[in-house]
Amino acid sequence: MNCPTCGNETESGAQFCGICGTDLASGKIAVGSEQPMVSFGESIGRGFSNYFNFSGRATRAENWWWVLFTIVSLMALTIVETVSGLPNVLSGIFRLATLIPSLAVGARRLHDINKSGWWLLLMFAILIGWIILIVWAIKQGDREPNKYGPDPRTTPHS
Repeated sequence: MNCPTCGNETESGAQFCGICGTDLASGKIAVGSEQPMVSFGESIGRGFSNYFNFSGRATRAENWWWVLFTIVSLMALTIVETVSGLPNVLSGIFRLATLIPSLAVGARRLHDINKSGWWLLLMFAILIGWIILIVWAIKQGDREPNKYGPDPRTTPHS
């Protein structure tokens, strides 16, 4: 039997193609190979390099590393301001500098679960909205391409 995706000859009764990973039992074609999880530093880099990019998708790791970065940075800046007697200058500048990339990462995270970035407006529904957004941020993204782009956890085969 030959794989319908790559044409590789497979063993009789094989469930997956040994070359491209296509599920031979269900006929589902593999989208690509799994990427390693995004690191803390890579997430910060993506957040700032995609400053105004509200399209595409972001993984859970990219989103949560970004959230951790902003929280830890704000805590550190608040401590520095308290010790030095500055009136929230540094943390205010940091909040302004990370507002747009935080919204962009949040929108791309929602895209990963096939939801519009406009759902971020739920943050204005203080308690209920925050709970819904946190639950959606925890949810695993779509494993296959959706209307917002390909799965960011995979790379296409060449």
